[in-house]
Amino acid sequence: MQTMETWLTELGPVMAALLATIFTWLLTALGAALVFLVNRPSRRLFDVLLGFAGGVMVAASFWSLLSPSITLSERLYPDWAWMPAAVGFGLGGLFLFGLDKLMPHLHINFGQEEKEGVPTSLHSTSLLVLAITLHNIPEGLAVGVMFGAAASGIEEASIGAAIALAIGIGLQNFPEGLAVSFPVRALGASRLKSFWYGQLSATVEPVAGVLGAYAVMQVQGFLPFALAFAAGAMIYVVIEEVIPETQRSNNTDLAVLGFIFGFIVMMVLDVALG
Repeated sequence: MQTMETWLTELGPVMAALLATIFTWLLTALGAALVFLVNRPSRRLFDVLLGFAGGVMVAASFWSLLSPSITLSERLYPDWAWMPAAVGFGLGGLFLFGLDKLMPHLHINFGQEEKEGVPTSLHSTSLLVLAITLHNIPEGLAVGVMFGAAASGIEEASIGAAIALAIGIGLQNFPEGLAVSFPVRALGASRLKSFWYGQLSATVEPVAGVLGAYAVMQVQGFLPFALAFAAGAMIYVVIEEVIPETQRSNNTDLAVLGFIFGFIVMMVLDVALG
């Protein structure tokens, strides 16, 4: 692990963020590739995996983003230590709220009549991809911000913590890949096209990651706001999209257990590596 941390440090924050988010995209593609091997995953497994993804996102929001934001704020803004985390978290939620209202999309397991965003004539396939793309924007941003923070020499953020976050986001991206490819397949698309749409939803992560790393490298005082912003955006996604999608069948208890397991996995990763 020490060799990897040294290598990523030498690469620089922007390139490290790019490689880390390419990794998270690859795990999305791996999940989407299951469409070549399996006809249809059980709804029970699907809900457990979505719950797991939500648990990872909530744990990452606190352990990897909000906690470092608060600690850093105590040093940079001693008289207003609460302010950067509160403002950044709120703005992150509002940012996703705005995207949710503007970007046409369709949540997994929802009917065409339940599509959200501005009125559109887009096909259900495109709307599903856009829904998962909404998930991936804050995830890529979070990874990029962490690598930018670590490269800036901020003691509250380490390369190990950034690696832990990238691994956690990558793990929860796996079910997101199949969450697109299998519904698209059910709509009548070929396996290849279903895989293509599944992996396509995560291509926004490298873009968001690079932008996040670059932004915090330019203005270090902005870092606690950026960390909390990414946390607020991820929590919005979990509450508004991930959790409701796991509660539309009879597998609610299993989905909750998946959520708890995902939270534990991300917490252990952050404590062990960060």
